[in-house]
Amino acid sequence: MTKLKVGVIGCGTIAKYRHLPEYDANPNVELAAVCDLVPERAQAYADQYGAKAFTEYQELLKMEELDAVSVCLPNYLHAPVTIAALNAGKHVLCEKPMATSRQEGEQMIEAAAKNGKKLMIGHNQRFAAAHVKAKELIVSGAIGKIYSFRTAFGHGGPEGWSVDGRNSWFFRKNEAFIGAMGDLGVHKTDLIRYLIGEEIIEVGSFVETLAKADTDVDDNAVCILKSENGIIGTLAASWSYYHADNSTIIYGEKGILRMEDDPQYSLIAQYTSGEVVKYELDKIQTNDAGGQHSSHVIDAFIKSVLNNEEPPVNGTEGLKSLSVVLAALESSQTKTIVKTQETKALLH
Repeated sequence: MTKLKVGVIGCGTIAKYRHLPEYDANPNVELAAVCDLVPERAQAYADQYGAKAFTEYQELLKMEELDAVSVCLPNYLHAPVTIAALNAGKHVLCEKPMATSRQEGEQMIEAAAKNGKKLMIGHNQRFAAAHVKAKELIVSGAIGKIYSFRTAFGHGGPEGWSVDGRNSWFFRKNEAFIGAMGDLGVHKTDLIRYLIGEEIIEVGSFVETLAKADTDVDDNAVCILKSENGIIGTLAASWSYYHADNSTIIYGEKGILRMEDDPQYSLIAQYTSGEVVKYELDKIQTNDAGGQHSSHVIDAFIKSVLNNEEPPVNGTEGLKSLSVVLAALESSQTKTIVKTQETKALLH
């Protein structure tokens, strides 16, 4: 079978640790092109993976033989570059958050439909082993009706791992649009939606800049989320946790599921019967030495293209998770509870 020819637009940290090596490891993929504004960076990865180097994404998209691309750019470029790629006849895997407004997200979904191409958003949390197992337990009825949850995603900030350090676009609001809530919080909104199997309909939040100097993007956010059937819980996203936290806890009538909350066991199920089950599963993805595992995002994307299936995190799924983030921003700005379906189309 002919391999899918793939290009990666943007050669920062997420491309270095996720997209490039995971495409390279997939037997159905040929890495054909890489693009970055820094010529040396693009050329280095082109040499490493036997691909063609570009500094302008428009030129990369002119490659007729390209089947698909990953968009690994600053947030404000996600929508325009994704739409351009879809219009050029390429399938697209776009990093999160998918866009900076509901309007942009809708335009991306429309472009995918119009061109008959796959659009997947790079939410990797739902593929982590502990989260997959927890979903199985929830669906099986093991913990009964879900009442509440709390989830957090925090670390020391992008300066610790971004290719450009403290000079990264993550800290420039005109490029990032949103800080920790967009970088980390949107991952957890996607995870909670996946785990509880319900949409979040109302959000109350505080989204603040507390820990980082000389930036106008948020670095700490705490949100209260309410689902369509009344499940309530909290979500925290932070760039000020100097010991990373990536935990999620689901509280049900028959038990509690603790995910990524214990250093040894990725999932611990505590039942009202007194039974405790500890699952030693693959650790959640990390860039730390010795902790590198597949995010499964790239493989899922390639599978959807090859089998002509809907991607597991399609544009509509990405937009639903983005809508929670938009509602959180609006709630913090207006000091009101915001319905996710009523968020303003554009937030500045």
